[in-house]
Amino acid sequence: MTVVTPFYDKKTQCLSCKHSFSTTKIRSRFVKLSGYDSDFCPLYQAAEINPLLYNVSVCPRCGFSYTDDFTAYIPPVLKSELKEKISLHWQPQDYGKLRSYEDAINTYKLAAYCALIKKEKKLTIAGLYLRTAWLYRKTDDQEQERRFINLATHEYIDAYMTDGTSGSLMSETKLLYIIAELLRRQNKIEESVIYLSKVIGKQHLSTEPKIIDMARERWYEIREEYKESKSM
Repeated sequence: MTVVTPFYDKKTQCLSCKHSFSTTKIRSRFVKLSGYDSDFCPLYQAAEINPLLYNVSVCPRCGFSYTDDFTAYIPPVLKSELKEKISLHWQPQDYGKLRSYEDAINTYKLAAYCALIKKEKKLTIAGLYLRTAWLYRKTDDQEQERRFINLATHEYIDAYMTDGTSGSLMSETKLLYIIAELLRRQNKIEESVIYLSKVIGKQHLSTEPKIIDMARERWYEIREEYKESKSM
């Protein structure tokens, strides 16, 4: 009798050098979700059965690292830049097996660097930074978590100011909320309130009442904390 494990090998092809390789993924039926943090970080019942660990594919031949959010096409000039900045310095290694949190963090950093060179959308880059912060949260490295939250915040704000959410699965309401929440987590309260007010101001137009409710919850938390600080 064949025993089905949570892990399986998925065939993929490098977007850059076209090398075919296998990378580990997790079968969805084994993923047990218990909830989310206020910045949408998923909370899984088993630390090792965490799809975030396997979100990034790393080409063992050239080092190009990417997720499903990357666009497939790479212009020749950017391929040359990827080769110069990554592939020529790449020490062949295989991230296609089971990953530790440290392994996963390395893959996200590689993917973020590749995304910057490839000129991926700001939302894609921001998402890589935020997921890196989540993984650091799981390892209780607060300094690095805060660093990557800061990086993600800047990219999300740039996306809001320039690209917007066109061509992505993220709504403007969710984008505004995540900016507000990441600012709040950095104790940038006045800036956070500005973005929360934008979210709440869209409540009659939004089709995402859950996010509106989350924005109200953050607003109340900030107000209560402010009251407490004044009474001390």
